[in-house]
Amino acid sequence: MAKPVEERDLVRALSRGLDVILAFSKHRPRMTLSEVADATGLSKPTARRLLLTLIDHGYANTVGRTFALTPRVLALGYAYLSSLNLTEIAQPFMEHVVEETGASCALTTLDGTEVVYLMRLSTHRITGLTLATGTRLPAHAMSLGHVVLADLGPGELDRYLAKADLAAFTARTITSREALLSRLEEVRRQGWAIADQELEDGRRAIAAPVRDASGKVIAAMGRSAPTTTGIARMREEMLPSLLVGARRTSEQLGADFAPGSS
Repeated sequence: MAKPVEERDLVRALSRGLDVILAFSKHRPRMTLSEVADATGLSKPTARRLLLTLIDHGYANTVGRTFALTPRVLALGYAYLSSLNLTEIAQPFMEHVVEETGASCALTTLDGTEVVYLMRLSTHRITGLTLATGTRLPAHAMSLGHVVLADLGPGELDRYLAKADLAAFTARTITSREALLSRLEEVRRQGWAIADQELEDGRRAIAAPVRDASGKVIAAMGRSAPTTTGIARMREEMLPSLLVGARRTSEQLGADFAPGSS
């Protein structure tokens, strides 16, 4: 068992700097010093020093009294992707899914209570959602989130549920702990997930897990379709190629599947 990290071993300045970066979002892309301090719980002098440090390293800029992140922050995320090499491994299998089914294919991972898009291969169909790399969406409302959540241990799942806002996005969104746990149990049994208009009216989505060498689900590969595509058709025509793509990606990452397993 790993030894617990002691307080004296932590670099508080780094922790606070990350808090400042994460305070910026789509809903607050620019903030004043007071707003940054309020969002992070830091004092104004501390927030100011951290912002000036980010500016000095090119991760933020300032216009007048407001501060904003710069595109250089994306390098932090790309460093993760490069080290994992997941997208490079998954891309050819995702391309095959797109070619075989004529629909877009996405690769995501779980970060906190949200699904983060690592890559999406599109067929250029315009949807109501913009799903570029880095897009974050609520895990509880997506099949892409369900397949990763279903693999969490009891403690991890409790921590997720303690933080998650199970908000309703459509009339079909799962909004209760009990209903979500029931769904995740179903996903564990069948090994894949489907969501019917739970995030966006008029869209259904299906997803399969991507595992690493330890067998842990580290990502999800999924597809979506309009509701004109029936659920039975999604299972029969879309799911098989998706399962193959996710499995082959997992095998390239070192996952070991027992003979005859699905």
